[in-house]
Amino acid sequence: MHGKKVKKPHPIRRILDKVSEYNDIAEIGEIARRYFAMNAFDGVLTIIGVLMGSLTAHVTDPNVVITTGLSTSIAMGISGLWGSYLTESAERKRDLDELGKSTLTSLKKSRIGRASRFAAVVVSIVDGISPFLASLLVLIPFFINGLFPNIQIVYYTSLGGALLVLFALGIFLGSISKDNLLISGIKTLIAGIASIIISSLLNRH
Repeated sequence: MHGKKVKKPHPIRRILDKVSEYNDIAEIGEIARRYFAMNAFDGVLTIIGVLMGSLTAHVTDPNVVITTGLSTSIAMGISGLWGSYLTESAERKRDLDELGKSTLTSLKKSRIGRASRFAAVVVSIVDGISPFLASLLVLIPFFINGLFPNIQIVYYTSLGGALLVLFALGIFLGSISKDNLLISGIKTLIAGIASIIISSLLNRH
């Protein structure tokens, strides 16, 4: 009598299980959240600088603002991706080597080694894409500029959106740290307002 065939899990299910396993080993989620918030924050503040510079320079072509903003955010993303990958890879390789020395075994091909390499890739991707996504969100008014009466309103709407994104990032960080959500949102909001004021003063001079 033949035994029942064991049903193999769906390929996607296997991938998700493997990702979950690597996350448990390397704590990918916690690190990725930190990188996402930090670099999205940097991306928004950078775009605020681009917007204020364009506004005071009387740039009226939305395509110029979009190109400048996206080019800047892409450069930030590439810098973040490469920098975080090299940093994470070096740090995790050192930790893996030290653990290998203490156990007198090579862990490069072990589950810990694979999880470590996977974590470095995931974290670097999050690091690279977060400023681009944040910048893209802030620049949406310029993509639909025809819906606004004039370019000045587009600028103000975009800057207002940037402040809202910063406030949302503050709430996100507050939820992670279990702090007061309103206070956390206000803290990041202040950074955006300070950037607008300082950029305005510098550009006037």
